[in-house]
Amino acid sequence: MTNGPDLINSADRPFDAAVIGAGVMGCSTAFHLAQGGMSVALIDRGQLCREASGVNAGTLTLHMTRAALVPYAMKAWEMWMTAEQWLGAGVLATHVPGLTLAFTEAECEMLEQRAAARREYGANINILTPRQALEVEPGLNPRLLKAAHCDIDGFASAYLTGRAFRHGLDAQRVSLYENLPVEAVDRLGGVFRIRCGGGRVLHARRIVLAGGVWIEPMLAWLGVKIPIKTLINQLSITERMRPVMRTVMSVANGLLSLKQFANGTILIGGGWQGVGDRERGGVEAIPENLIGNMRLARYVVPGMSEGRIARIWLGLEAETADAMPIIGDVPGVEGAYVVGSAHSGYTSGPFMGKIIAQHILGLQPEMPLFDPARLLDKQPGNEET
Repeated sequence: MTNGPDLINSADRPFDAAVIGAGVMGCSTAFHLAQGGMSVALIDRGQLCREASGVNAGTLTLHMTRAALVPYAMKAWEMWMTAEQWLGAGVLATHVPGLTLAFTEAECEMLEQRAAARREYGANINILTPRQALEVEPGLNPRLLKAAHCDIDGFASAYLTGRAFRHGLDAQRVSLYENLPVEAVDRLGGVFRIRCGGGRVLHARRIVLAGGVWIEPMLAWLGVKIPIKTLINQLSITERMRPVMRTVMSVANGLLSLKQFANGTILIGGGWQGVGDRERGGVEAIPENLIGNMRLARYVVPGMSEGRIARIWLGLEAETADAMPIIGDVPGVEGAYVVGSAHSGYTSGPFMGKIIAQHILGLQPEMPLFDPARLLDKQPGNEET
């Protein structure tokens, strides 16, 4: 926990804003609020970017981003690629082409539809023949039928995300409260009172809920009900191998992604999911699903059969009723805001934090927000576009 900037809050003076949740979106929100002149507290029950934002696949993609979110992802992609300039530290962001692959006629139809939908929102995605795809990625299984190609793709080291944001937040004098769980939030005299573990209480004129899959119970602190579904993504990483791929790849029939890092390890992300309960923290892998993911990865890139899996883990992703983010004012609670629950949220996260901060600062956001009021009492679904 960093307490130096707490001098701003001396004599129990309320912060201008308190951001609860220190993942990518919470960190970006806090950074941009502080850059805009506010005194800001950033609070998390753990450490910076060590929950979903620190254990995801690190993919920076338009292929797996919802079509309507492509313009947001493109803005965020630029932010990731220039992180050293605005945060003062990087995340090993690597720019490589992205391919989505189809091996069946049904997958070909799905690939064409998804590519067309994303082109409408500005993504430069082209359909390749098998021969063209093999020229881009020689290690592919030649049984491929079609591929969608996008030059704006790549990946970052999710593990380094917290380190990079810590550098930027310290530079902006954000007060960091790590390993401090929030237990309740209420309001007293126009100021939010944030009750934390160990009897700690913080005060702020505004609050921002940035808890990802935990946004539903966080909103309940304020008496607001918005259901959030949790996706439990299974991830695996191999031992170091010779180079067998040079792009980021995904398969049209699901969200499985593949990428090879500079050290030779290959990350298999998404695909068939794990199981568990977000509230109780009891998430676990399903061996049969893991095996299915590994077999599919080896089918896509036969050269992967040379390596062995070194480690597996689980990453959480949130989904709203319409599968779009929740970014804006908390309904009926003045001074309270929420940001999160976006598919491919790591890709879009820095920019989504930036636009909610612009809104809170009284500026015109660079792109429209996503009004939380639309989701009141709606159950999460599985919409795909």
